[in-house]
Formats: sequence, structure tokens, C-alpha cells
Amino acid sequence: MGRRYYCDYCDRSFQDNMHNRKKHLNGVQHHRAKKAWYDYFRDSSAILCDEQTKKPCRKFLQKGICDFGPNCRFSHMSEEDLFNLKRQAEDERQRREDFADRMMPGRSVEDWLSRRKKKQTTLGSKGDLKDKEDSEEGQEESFIPQQILSIPDLPPSLLPPPPGGWKVKVNTEWA
Repeated sequence: MGRRYYCDYCDRSFQDNMHNRKKHLNGVQHHRAKKAWYDYFRDSSAILCDEQTKKPCRKFLQKGICDFGPNCRFSHMSEEDLFNLKRQAEDERQRREDFADRMMPGRSVEDWLSRRKKKQTTLGSKGDLKDKEDSEEGQEESFIPQQILSIPDLPPSLLPPPPGGWKVKVNTEWA
């Protein structure tokens, strides 16, 4: 039967020769599938930038469906979708900044603590922050995702510590 060429983007195979491969790689279906593949990995800020430059699709707004689908040159996002995308892009930007902030070489612990305190004061009210600091007394606050707490019968190694910490006996000997 001869050698076959398999296209990962289009999820199809065909007999491999110069004519068939060139025809496939220049085809509209292949270009759409390749674009869809790369669009899947775009970050929220790039998608937001593209969507904000587009005008709303009239047909999509009127009927809720567009003949062009994802290939439409107009935007199919509502105001709420754009707001959620903007918030997601901001969260991604904040995570990147936090990561870069943690990886900054040559910075002292005092610098990091002062920047962390500034961020906390800007995020929450100052009264809430003082209450949190008094209750924790300098302990690092831990973030426990709600998804973990909703799973029944977690093994002990995955259970979060109790609010006051683990109770340890004074005379405990570790072997």
C-alpha cells in the first residue's frame, strides 16, 4: 500500500507523495486545524488583545450563532466574557510577577517581607491584616484549595494541618 503521511493537526492520513503532501499542507482545512492548535496554547492577554480590537459580530448577537464560527473576523464574546477574560489575564500577569519576584537573585529576606506586607495591605483592609497577623503570630499563612477539602476520605498525608497546628507531646521520641 506504500508509505502513509499522518497529519497531527488534522488527525488524518493519506498516501505520502510530494503532490498529496503539498496539496494537504496548502489546504484550508489544514491551515484552520493548525491555527486552532496554536490558539489553544495562547495566553489570556493575547486573546484579550485580539478580542478588544474586533467589532462585535452582528449575526452572533442577533441569532446566537454565526456561520463562520471560530473563523469569524468579528468578536463572539459578550461583555461578561470580556470581563472574565480581563480578570484571568490580570491573574496570569500577577502570577508571572510573583514568580519573577521570588526568583530575583541577591535580594534579602527583609526586602521580600516588606514587599509582601505592602501587597497584603493593598489587597485587604488594614484592620483585617492586623487581625490575621495577631492570630497567626508570624506564621506563614497557608492556602488550602476548597477542592481538596471536598474530597472524602483523604489519606492523612494529604490532610491540611488543623488551625492551631499539630499537637505534639513534649516527651515524644523519634526513632
